[in-house]
Amino acid sequence: MARGQQGDPVDWVTRAADDAVRHAGEGNRVTVASGASPSGPIHLGNLREFITPHFVAEELRRRGVPVRHLHSWDDFDRFRKVPAGVPAEWAEHIGRPLTAVPDPWECHASWAEHFKAPLQESLRELGVEMEEVSQTEMYTSGAYRDQVLLAVSRRDEIEAVLAKHRTKRVAPADDASEQEAADLADSVANEDDEEGDPSAAASADAIARFPYRPYCRECGRDTVTTTAYDDATTTLSYTCSSCGFEGTTDLSTDTDGKLVWKVDWPMRWAYESVNFEPAGRDHMTPGSSYTVGTELVSSIFDWRAPARVIYAFVGFAGVQKMSSSAGGVPTATDALRILESPMLRWLYVRRAPTQAFDIDFGASVVRLYDEWDALGRKAAEKSDVATLAWQRASSTAAGTLPTPAVPVPFRTLSSVADVTAGSAELISRIIESSGFPHDSVDDLEPRLTKAMQWTAEHVPADERTNVRSAPDTERLSSLTEDEELWLRIFLDRLPAEPDLDSVTAVVYGTPKVARGLGFEDAPTDQVKADQKDFFRLLYNLLVSADRGPRLPTLVLALGTEKVRHLLGA
Repeated sequence: MARGQQGDPVDWVTRAADDAVRHAGEGNRVTVASGASPSGPIHLGNLREFITPHFVAEELRRRGVPVRHLHSWDDFDRFRKVPAGVPAEWAEHIGRPLTAVPDPWECHASWAEHFKAPLQESLRELGVEMEEVSQTEMYTSGAYRDQVLLAVSRRDEIEAVLAKHRTKRVAPADDASEQEAADLADSVANEDDEEGDPSAAASADAIARFPYRPYCRECGRDTVTTTAYDDATTTLSYTCSSCGFEGTTDLSTDTDGKLVWKVDWPMRWAYESVNFEPAGRDHMTPGSSYTVGTELVSSIFDWRAPARVIYAFVGFAGVQKMSSSAGGVPTATDALRILESPMLRWLYVRRAPTQAFDIDFGASVVRLYDEWDALGRKAAEKSDVATLAWQRASSTAAGTLPTPAVPVPFRTLSSVADVTAGSAELISRIIESSGFPHDSVDDLEPRLTKAMQWTAEHVPADERTNVRSAPDTERLSSLTEDEELWLRIFLDRLPAEPDLDSVTAVVYGTPKVARGLGFEDAPTDQVKADQKDFFRLLYNLLVSADRGPRLPTLVLALGTEKVRHLLGA
């Protein structure tokens, strides 16, 4: 089906959807795939794996193309190491499937489920719908039995491909980010680990490179060495280095193991008829899983490598402020505490996946909201690649994602939240008087809560607004003549029931009146200099600082009674 009308903006999603349709063939259902191991917190870098195929699937749905987003949870992978914060005795479970490792926090059925759950909840909030498949269930149900037997019967051909690529792996470029280098190193370690003990690399014995690895029937670990395989009976013999068990498994009837990763991935492409799947740059280096899989999927499994986009890494600024994620790496759950779900989607869709970017939960969040709001206004009038990204981020085939009924600027909400110590009702009253009428606090959600959380969690203590509890008598006793005049004019003109416009007029107009001008007169250069000094005086007397939130907002937040008290009235 055509991508759209001639002249419509074209972005990376459009092109990727075109590639997926070509791979599947016109009129056929398209399968876009993603996969991830729930071995730990699924951070915002990993989110690109999920959300990239989601946008492609959404574009295909928009065109009326039948599509499914299939996500494979690699929860049959081995538990590799005990991370910080987990009891040392969990080392007992190293080598066992993630679904067989207990949850040390005792809130989920297994280690795998503990790390799946928060991401699944975040994806629902992001509007990402996908068909989820557990690799534990697929392997233990025998769903892949025929594919396992096929791979084992053609193990010599598989080994020839693996051997050809084994020496082609390269190190990350000198300009690779620390995160990229770490992820690449982890990927390489995982692939080596699943192919057998590195000491076996030099061995000519094909058994040492067997493409299937069982979990030990006695201790449940994958620390096994294949000692023999009988093609006639499909019986594999092994010994376990952890517990010393010597046993056998029948690949025709038993389901206690899995294919090694570089064989497993192309097998799944063929089994699920995958037409599109993104991959990180670490999977695209010479000798990596994708390059090997491209050969194996056609030569062994009679399919072809799916269309793809390569995605770059996502960096994190201010990671030291993250405390909710184990290891300090921010997750989608962390981001959705302060970003509206369409905005988080927008961060990923507005750039081509090949572009790396950083996510910062510091002061840049305010600017990000401003940019998002401005783009929304532009989208109502103009259609281009930028507004197309806004549209993709704002809605899915299921409908529009939640946004506030009354979109108050984030900087306004966060400033008021800072001054009011997070009282939603007080914030609502101030916002109402600031020119944003609304029926209830609900009309400000979800942005109000996110502004309150951002202010409380991500604004450093030394940048917070601390309202004085008592007048600064020393400063009030040393006022200059100009300062005394400014305060008299300000207090005399400050309305008893202020709104934003009236307070703004008084704040900016006081130095004008002091120079013999009216509130509506244009300021002279001298008045402009006086305004700066007057503003500093108010900040000094109200919040013991030289600057702070916008003064009209601050005055509204404190109320006239509190302001008069602190100014010595």
